Amino acid sequence: MKKGLIAKKIGMTQIFAEDGAVIPVTVVEAGPCAVVQIKTVEKDGYAAAQLGFGELKLNRTNKPMQGHFKKADVAPKKYLREFKLDDLDSLNPGDIIKADVFEVGDIVDVSGTSKGKGTAGAIKRWNFSRLKMSHGTGPNARHAGSLGACSDPSRVFKGKKLAGHLGAEKVTVQNLSIAKVDAENNLIAIKGAIPGAKGSVVTVASAVKKA
Repeated sequence: MKKGLIAKKIGMTQIFAEDGAVIPVTVVEAGPCAVVQIKTVEKDGYAAAQLGFGELKLNRTNKPMQGHFKKADVAPKKYLREFKLDDLDSLNPGDIIKADVFEVGDIVDVSGTSKGKGTAGAIKRWNFSRLKMSHGTGPNARHAGSLGACSDPSRVFKGKKLAGHLGAEKVTVQNLSIAKVDAENNLIAIKGAIPGAKGSVVTVASAVKKA
């Protein structure tokens, strides 16, 4: 991974290319992120940079975390994420990484928590087809139907697609391109849609596998 940042989703809009084409984009506030800790193979078993994003009052942190931030000479941060960056040797605790680390045309992967949709039926959750609306079907058109379990095995196998909790899980959208970078305001316009609601926190990192 070459680059990475913690960002806040602002919302979707559209911009116009030089040829007049309309490009749908998601705007994120990317950084500034502070380097809180550099993890090494010798000490931690793996190499990574821990970045912090979002201001947090000192009285909102416990004493262990206060010492953690004080050691890096960084103000308390609300969100912490780790990135396995390539140029860890050039980073030190306390460094600030801003949106200008990315350029227009970079291919990135965006990870976040998808919108929670509560308890959903099998049709909405798994794209089941509904039953017939006539010929004795009754008021069961949107039911999941038979589970297929008889006296043997007398149970429903794990993993059966049924109604249940939908959304509110980690989702990664890969190979999105950066359409515009506003370094002055730490804003990045990413082509397409990314997971999460407005105001949610996402991670933007260089694509692992480019399309």
